[in-house]
Amino acid sequence: SKHSLLGLVQQIAHLQRQGLQLLLVSSGAVATGRDILGEKDPSPTKQTFASIGQVKLMQIWSELFSLFDLQVGQVLLTREDFSSCKRQATRDTLSCLLQHNIIPIINENDTVATKELCVGNNDKLAALVANAIAADAVIPLTDQDGLYTADPRLNSDAQLIPLVHQIDEKIYALAGGSSTSLGTGGMATKIEAAE
Repeated sequence: SKHSLLGLVQQIAHLQRQGLQLLLVSSGAVATGRDILGEKDPSPTKQTFASIGQVKLMQIWSELFSLFDLQVGQVLLTREDFSSCKRQATRDTLSCLLQHNIIPIINENDTVATKELCVGNNDKLAALVANAIAADAVIPLTDQDGLYTADPRLNSDAQLIPLVHQIDEKIYALAGGSSTSLGTGGMATKIEAAE
């Protein structure tokens, strides 16, 4: 919802005023495009939904950040943008935006991403971006407090794991899969991105 996005934007604005440089990896273009077109025509592709939805999504981000006198820049990436021949250009673009106090809003370029070029989800995309710019931290947002010993929605005895020292098969088994029809992530992709 726009209200929860506003809270996130407010926190980012506050952190930026403290001198931190922040980038935002955002999802929602496909779902937004689907909402705009509605379900009356099932023929549009994911790429079509993304094309329509990305415009609306950036409009929302731009409006929210403007409330805090911040500019945003859209950066649409595919796996190829992290290849050895394009990595420096990707890094330079992101660095230039940050140097000018512009918040890069990053999303996978779903309108052109083929299976070979697809990153797959925003947890992986955030990890690739963080690696490309040598970020100090990646903060994945989720509806959960963190990794648990079991799914806390299904098991009331589930315990939060405050720190994972080593990522192995046991940790992946605890992570499970995505719990929403809209998401392609879930805790498993956050573990994979951390690894």
